Amino acid sequence: MASLASRSVSVKSLISNKYFLSSPHLPKTNLVSTSNKTSSAKSAALCAKASLFSSPKQTTKDSTRPTKVQELYVYEINERDRGSPAYLRLSQKETNSLGDLVPFSNKLYSGNLEKRLGITSGICVLIQHVPERNGDRYEAIYSFYFGDYGHLSVQGAYLTYEESYLAVTGGSGVFEGAYGQVKLQQIVFPFKLFYTFYLKGIPDLPRELLGTPVPPSAVVEPTLDAKACRPHAVIKNYTK
Repeated sequence: MASLASRSVSVKSLISNKYFLSSPHLPKTNLVSTSNKTSSAKSAALCAKASLFSSPKQTTKDSTRPTKVQELYVYEINERDRGSPAYLRLSQKETNSLGDLVPFSNKLYSGNLEKRLGITSGICVLIQHVPERNGDRYEAIYSFYFGDYGHLSVQGAYLTYEESYLAVTGGSGVFEGAYGQVKLQQIVFPFKLFYTFYLKGIPDLPRELLGTPVPPSAVVEPTLDAKACRPHAVIKNYTK
């Protein structure tokens, strides 16, 4: 009898549970199988891996940036009134040697020698003494200052015994965004140099900075008005 009673209770319990599970008042639950969970995890991992190793989107270059080459001619002249250059023999050797430093600042004139433009300012690090050429190789880092027009910066090898080409690394003012190179012609070391800039990446240069250059030679000199910095022979707020 006890066994029959126990079975009766179990049957009632099953019927009651079945009714409870099928009751319309029971909140519905979205059940996700273990296999679906595993599949979702794999998909997420694949997406993360694809994102990690995918190539970055290429940016479109600004097609409006000027690409034409503009030439700018300037003279750098040491008039022996600025205490330049200062030779610092860090090598502590009698002959020019690796590591010697040469800070300098000279006057800057237009290529036609009719206007005072500003100054140069920078430093040269001696890399190699070249006795067979009676000269030296320097690593030069310096800037050309053009008053209110801004400045140009250059860097590269400066050879005292032949022409050198340095990289134009940037600028400010009308020279903002400039790149290209500059040819340095040694006329009288270290007092007179002639530069030809080949500039890209900037709008047309101001006419005041342009003009037909005087061919470089040891005897060329700025006009007396430019040397005296007369108002008509200087650019606005020329760098002193």
